[in-house]
Amino acid sequence: MNTLDLANYGPVIPVIVINRVEDAVPMASALLEGGIRVLEITLRTSCALAGMEAIAKALPEAIMGSGTVRNIKDAQASKDAGCQFAVSPGYTSELGLAARKMGLPLLPGVSTGSEIMMANADDYYFLKLFPAVAVGGINLLKGFSGPFGDVKFCPTGGVTVESAPHFLALPNVVVCGGTWLTPADAVARGDWAHITKLAKEASAIKAA
Repeated sequence: MNTLDLANYGPVIPVIVINRVEDAVPMASALLEGGIRVLEITLRTSCALAGMEAIAKALPEAIMGSGTVRNIKDAQASKDAGCQFAVSPGYTSELGLAARKMGLPLLPGVSTGSEIMMANADDYYFLKLFPAVAVGGINLLKGFSGPFGDVKFCPTGGVTVESAPHFLALPNVVVCGGTWLTPADAVARGDWAHITKLAKEASAIKAA
């Protein structure tokens, strides 16, 4: 799989934190029901890998990836848990080359021109701008479009359902990462219908 293909499944990739393994499958099912097929499960909790394994087993139709992949160990654990791609908050050649060697498509995170050049040197041209809003958001992406006209981005971090259409209107943005689709309070109370509603709204987002 080419990570750029992820953009074919919808305008938003949810960035998900799993705090309880038992929430993983119903949460993912709610997102799928709302039209969201690509799921990024972050490695930010001790039960994340177990949650990934549960989703991979129960919902093979989901295109599941891992987020917050910071090193080779994270990448290998993600692949072993059933992930089909990985997303990193930054970029190192060590991680990029190792992910390619193990057959795990990587969406590397960048926030500067130097990081973009490092990723390009290893043949990565679809990148995550992170944390998108904090580092300059739409204005920064407009600035990058000149010197990096052959690079496509997935802005993540601070993007909202309201701002996503404006990001998607940029020619170098093909999809957005969103944390708003799985609010912690809705997950805690098992309000899967609300998550399906948010997923439907996200699936319908169009470029402004």
